[in-house]
Amino acid sequence: MASVSPAAPGVTAKSAGPGNGRSVLSRIWRSYVLRRILRAIFIVWLVATGVFFMVRLLPGNPVDVYINKQISEYGMSYDAAAAQAAAMFSFDPKTPLWQQYLDYLAGMTHGDFGMSILSPGTSVTDKIASHLPWTLFTVGIALLIAVGVGLVLGMLMAYRRGGFLDHAISGLGSLLHAIPNYLMALMIVVFGAVNLGIIDYATIRGNLSPGIHPEFSARFFQDAFYHASLPILTYVLTTVGTWALIMKSSTTQVLGEDYVMVARARGLSDGRIRTAYVGRNAVLPLVAQIATAAGFVVGGAIFVESVFRYEGIGITLFDSVAARDYPVIQGVLLVVTITVVAANLISDLVYSVLDPRIRTGEKED
Repeated sequence: MASVSPAAPGVTAKSAGPGNGRSVLSRIWRSYVLRRILRAIFIVWLVATGVFFMVRLLPGNPVDVYINKQISEYGMSYDAAAAQAAAMFSFDPKTPLWQQYLDYLAGMTHGDFGMSILSPGTSVTDKIASHLPWTLFTVGIALLIAVGVGLVLGMLMAYRRGGFLDHAISGLGSLLHAIPNYLMALMIVVFGAVNLGIIDYATIRGNLSPGIHPEFSARFFQDAFYHASLPILTYVLTTVGTWALIMKSSTTQVLGEDYVMVARARGLSDGRIRTAYVGRNAVLPLVAQIATAAGFVVGGAIFVESVFRYEGIGITLFDSVAARDYPVIQGVLLVVTITVVAANLISDLVYSVLDPRIRTGEKED
């Protein structure tokens, strides 16, 4: 029978030298933060490339759309409309696609999205900068209200499972969740303005009332909130039910955890258990979903802003698609993508701080 001799003194199981342990590149790749950043950059490039080719699959191009509009609406001849388009637009539809793509990527890396075809002399960056804050204003306020109200309602439903309040809020939340935001906007206009007459649709349309200009004053903010009230109401009604249902499910799961039972056995007050044990852990799974929800709301703004003629990034995208304004379409969708990806990246990092267990790349260090 073979015998195993003990290891000689001074000899270790692991050999010393550069081969021991993981390489520097391996350690960097296993970094949770770096992996998330690299993934975010890849997603932005992938979406930017997809948008570039997809917009060019739309029938017609900016020059053709403009010529057809001049002929159908103003009765111009084709030659006159073509000459006007040539003098007005710098876009050349005959430029090779690969050259357009390389120019697009080169500009994107420098933050230059080009010039608007529909508005000669206006850069895409200026156009986005003048419209995006209005959309972020309505979406941001609506998200804060919807999430706050939804979290409170969800916890109430979880603590009163099977009761009247649970069934009533669950049914209403499911109904509101099933209604698209553009349909909700139309319902608000039809019932609130046409049937009931409680909404003055003629004056509430747009961003600001005539004579009001952006400034740091109570008059400006009051008027801005007045015109943003209907888009905000639309976003809140179509998302608050979703947050309530998600929070109910998360809270119900946390209430069954062992640490909650131990806290009750220790005699801790219900208020402390709800905040320190139940509330904090029930909210954790929702952190990443908030950023995703913000992206969907911004994406849906194109329909809501069209209904209320709210001059945000959504209606800018709508008008640009109709006119085949390629640079503006690409710039708007890229900015929305970067916003959503950045929000998801931040939520991932915040989530990793709140729950260090998910930093799998750092566990073994």
